[in-house]
Amino acid sequence: MAANKKILKKGDYGMELILDLYECDPEVLSSKRKLKEFVDKLCDILKMKKYGRCYLPYFGLSAEHTPGYSLLQFIETSSITGHFAEKTNTAYLNIFSCQEFDPKEAVDFAKTFFKAKRVKKRLYVRK
Repeated sequence: MAANKKILKKGDYGMELILDLYECDPEVLSSKRKLKEFVDKLCDILKMKKYGRCYLPYFGLSAEHTPGYSLLQFIETSSITGHFAEKTNTAYLNIFSCQEFDPKEAVDFAKTFFKAKRVKKRLYVRK
């Protein structure tokens, strides 16, 4: 995932970055205000235009490992989603866009923002 390297080619629909962030700061994962701040700053960094408000419900109370916030922010070119597992201090993020963006910037920002000790990342080009 090199910075400034063209990822999308003619005919590609878009790209999706999937991030699993482990051992995150529990105060960030459990703060609605901080999660809203994350999506606002991420959109600024990646030059993505938000479409509508950020949806941030707290749910998942029926199973021991699932309580936490989930995030949905539509962007003009698709969406950003996130699920935040408070029991394991793990964040699961998907950034999907028809507009090319720098995945390294997204990874670096998310890792720093959530104070993650470990990140698993996957990048897919959607055809």
